[in-house]
Amino acid sequence: MAERVGREKISREDGYLYFLGKDGYVWRTPMKTNSRGRKGKVGSEKISRAQGYLYFIDKGGYVARAKMNRRGRR
Repeated sequence: MAERVGREKISREDGYLYFLGKDGYVWRTPMKTNSRGRKGKVGSEKISRAQGYLYFIDKGGYVARAKMNRRGRR
């Protein structure tokens, strides 16, 4: 089960991949099929990361996190 972490809604465009960068901001990068796109920061909200969680953009457009399954490893 995922829990919503961010309060800012991210509007998505086709041809881009969205991710939470190491700096804590949401970034977008063009997919291989999008040759004219450019990489850039999308959101203005900074998210602090916690160890052991996977961060992603959910269907609603908000940053969410889910506990990673490490299969017995820490």
